[in-house]
Amino acid sequence: MSEVEFGQLLWEPPADVRATSRMGRFLDRVERDRGLDLPTYHDAWTWSVSDLAGFWSEIVDEFAIAFDEPPSQVLADERMPGATWFTGGTLNYAAHALRRRDDEPAIVARSQTRDDVEVSFAELADQVARCAAGLRRLGVGRGDRVVAYLPNVPETIVALLACASIGAIWSSCAPEFGTRAVVDRVQQIEPSVLLVVDGYRYGTKRHVRTDEVAAIRAALPTLQATVVLPYLDADPDAARASVPDALTWEELLADPAELAFEPVPFDHPLYVLYSSGTTGLPKPIVHGHGGILLEHVKMLGLHHDLGEGDRFCWFTTTGWMMWNYLVSGLTVGSTLVLVDGDPAHPDLLELWRVTAELRVTVFGVGAPFLLNCRKAGLSPRRELDLSHLRSIGSTGSPLPPEGFGWVYEHVGDDLLLSSASGGTDVCTAFVAAAPLLPVHAGEISARCLGAKVEAFDPDGRSVIGERGELVITAPLPSMPVGFWGDPDGSRYRAAYFEDFPGVWRHGDWIEITDRGSCVITGRSDATLNRGGVRMGTAEFYSAVEGLDAVADSLVVHLHDPDDEAGRLVLFVQVADDEVPHDDLRRELAATVRAELSPRHVPDELHVIPAVPRTISGKKMEVPVKRLLEGEPLERVANPGAMADPDSLDPFVDLASR
Repeated sequence: MSEVEFGQLLWEPPADVRATSRMGRFLDRVERDRGLDLPTYHDAWTWSVSDLAGFWSEIVDEFAIAFDEPPSQVLADERMPGATWFTGGTLNYAAHALRRRDDEPAIVARSQTRDDVEVSFAELADQVARCAAGLRRLGVGRGDRVVAYLPNVPETIVALLACASIGAIWSSCAPEFGTRAVVDRVQQIEPSVLLVVDGYRYGTKRHVRTDEVAAIRAALPTLQATVVLPYLDADPDAARASVPDALTWEELLADPAELAFEPVPFDHPLYVLYSSGTTGLPKPIVHGHGGILLEHVKMLGLHHDLGEGDRFCWFTTTGWMMWNYLVSGLTVGSTLVLVDGDPAHPDLLELWRVTAELRVTVFGVGAPFLLNCRKAGLSPRRELDLSHLRSIGSTGSPLPPEGFGWVYEHVGDDLLLSSASGGTDVCTAFVAAAPLLPVHAGEISARCLGAKVEAFDPDGRSVIGERGELVITAPLPSMPVGFWGDPDGSRYRAAYFEDFPGVWRHGDWIEITDRGSCVITGRSDATLNRGGVRMGTAEFYSAVEGLDAVADSLVVHLHDPDDEAGRLVLFVQVADDEVPHDDLRRELAATVRAELSPRHVPDELHVIPAVPRTISGKKMEVPVKRLLEGEPLERVANPGAMADPDSLDPFVDLASR
């Protein structure tokens, strides 16, 4: 298993999967009710994207989506942008997230800052009702914005659902965000209430955030109230003293209240998410109640096969769309497992310990975490009981074949490994695994039901078996309602629809194979084109970071007026400072020549302390490329959007030479 080949078959669904998975049972019912013949997943996908109104109405039925006012039409207009879903219908996301009211755990939370917390479904409903009443006392109503500077803890979920229940609009940033990163995002939506913590622990280190909170409050003139959650210091009086004139979380939830839900139109804003903002202000992306609800029950209920009795954990912060995705586990009746802190404390086995101890059934992480576990030589299955774990999710960047191989050898050989890709823009994955399909190394199993993903060549023709631009050629309900502060929709159209009118261009390279699986090879605007041989950065990283000496890497292809091939520049963070530079150069050149192509042997190699990444962990290839091609730092990168702003210093030095 250690030498996994690309495309190698690693897992097959059991023979009875059609009867034992919700996706299988859903398709059997659709066949009976609609007189269709859907014997394979590909047949089901084809139906789901050719009869959008039929497919999404079946999702409504399958998951008992309750409309307060029934819609007159499922899809009145299929044009993009501007598709109109469930015309005239009203509903509420929170009403579906809070359907369970029993004493089973709704949320089990682990934290490096405080003791474990468990909240039952009944307790969650009560806390949401109290929080909604508290927000109303502060003057929050339908359409008002509430912003959170909170970690991945139960209180944050309570606040989101409380906002949704009254028709207010939610937005969140993780407390590790710096002041500018928060202000650049939330100032755009003019919030009336800010929810904050006094600080947090990351591993063993204390991070006091009172100065940041003060600066954020000062930059938000529309604020009417601030609420502080005592977290780093559990004493409410101390927390109140650290944030002057603020209410405490306990005071916000002081009064008992009846749980009620404001019926809102299908596309009424639920929350605002943000693009990475590496080269300007982050785009405030508005998502609606109905679109998020339908998309998430489809993905979680069918593709992840989640339901009552399952425990769902995705390691994330509140500043990444995967947190919003995780919260929606409640809409299919699953228990959420939250983890707040350093995933490598006290060591890289910690998240696997949590998965074992809390009996998680579906566990998701970023692909780099799995690769780091592999490099560290971990074998969780040898040390822990992971027998209850049914599925592993991987996203954030493409997972190379060796990552697949490590999971099946060292985590479990009877798991559905769901490598997935999507984005903040749609708050979901549009290519992922499915219980009915096998898993092949390095491949994403399928295009998701209802997501008409295609690969376009430069002339806008759909291609199979070759790399093309990842596009979506039919509307998804969770496509943004729009961008905040973009009344005529011009920024929204420019972001996705300029290259292929009426078609969503996502900005990734994708190949759709003959068997219907997908291979994403990086951003299309960061392509490595050497003498007509185009390669995605993901392929390059898979080869380079497979070397023991390389901890991380970043590669850019620079234009050179004196050389048509340009310059290929590789930056590496080394795992061992003792490796001589010339030896590393020779090893990298040999690896690239053998595994990729002789044309892609780097022209330059630079060792750097750290690879620059956005707060959400994306490598900053395009900003680095623009910087090295002569653009000033202030135009190519926003320090507030970076995990470590100092990581750009070596590139600034190089650009100035």
